[in-house]
Amino acid sequence: MFSYRHAFHAGNHADVLKHFVQIQLLQYLNQKDVAYSYIDTHAGAGVYALDSAQATKNAEFDTGIGPLWDRTDLPAPLAEYVNLVKAMNPSGKMRYYPGSPYCAEQVAREMDRIRLFELHPADVRLLDENFRKLEAHQAAQGHRPTTRGKRVIVNKADGFLGVRALLPPPSRRALVLCDPPYEDKQDYKKVIDMLGDALKRFPTGMYAIWYPVLQRIEARNFSEKLKHLPAGSWLNVTLTVSTPGPDGFGLHSSGMFILNPPYTLEPVLKQVMPYLVQALGRDKGAAFTLESGDAATPRKAPCRLPSPGRAASQAVKVRCACLGHVRHRAGRAAPERRPGGRLADVRRVARNHKDVAIFAISR
Repeated sequence: MFSYRHAFHAGNHADVLKHFVQIQLLQYLNQKDVAYSYIDTHAGAGVYALDSAQATKNAEFDTGIGPLWDRTDLPAPLAEYVNLVKAMNPSGKMRYYPGSPYCAEQVAREMDRIRLFELHPADVRLLDENFRKLEAHQAAQGHRPTTRGKRVIVNKADGFLGVRALLPPPSRRALVLCDPPYEDKQDYKKVIDMLGDALKRFPTGMYAIWYPVLQRIEARNFSEKLKHLPAGSWLNVTLTVSTPGPDGFGLHSSGMFILNPPYTLEPVLKQVMPYLVQALGRDKGAAFTLESGDAATPRKAPCRLPSPGRAASQAVKVRCACLGHVRHRAGRAAPERRPGGRLADVRRVARNHKDVAIFAISR
């Protein structure tokens, strides 16, 4: 039950997709001057050391955050995610990687509430310790809470069950992130059951589900089951970085499925996903898909764009018939900044402070 440790996979291509989308969703919620709740059903340790024995065993970060670290041509929305990671590494060396709880803490505002669930005994201890140290550091820097109540609460509990007590939130605004390890095949069913119950309690909530794209039957049918949940609308995006081997082992592709997504998300994904394919793709199997729909209209055909190859200096035009747009990939055009939400000052914790003293890292 507790065999999965995310420290072995921190910063990989799946994390890039997940945390980039997570930040976009939180930024959208930030645009309205009303508090919201962020609920993380499988929070993990919160922060990971990329130089630890666990992370360096397979060095999966070399398939994810690594290739983006020194890029100077990042699209503006993607640069916001990369800058958040860099902010916790003030030395400039890629040493620490933030999990979804830390990303949420940095982007959410003082009035927003963060509720974290983790069942693994070692990870929940690290998660709690990380946030205690973070709060102590903020207090030492003179930060004082402006709202009553504890902003971040860590729960040693099953997130599949714990989310029920938090829905609907008092403000009727929330993002629920669900990303179980899926090592247990029952996780697929638990996600569907949890979402079915959550939508009854809070049908207008925003729900983001990360999932691996695998050959097993449960994984192949998963996104189709998500599409049939009684949400107002949905969006499904996948990122594939390489062709799966004949043995089927390894994670080559993953997806983010969002129920009740904001209208701002799809245009941003159309801009950023071709770039991620070019930057993280490892062979001709690299590609992304993007599709969306709702209960009232037919589903859009999925947008599938293959990798443009490894020649980063040559711009490649790819026309996507289903969405009617043209993408120039691997070019050096200056990125345009997306209007709307503003990323929080992610340097407020790391500035003028040695990052090693802040976090209790799993090693």
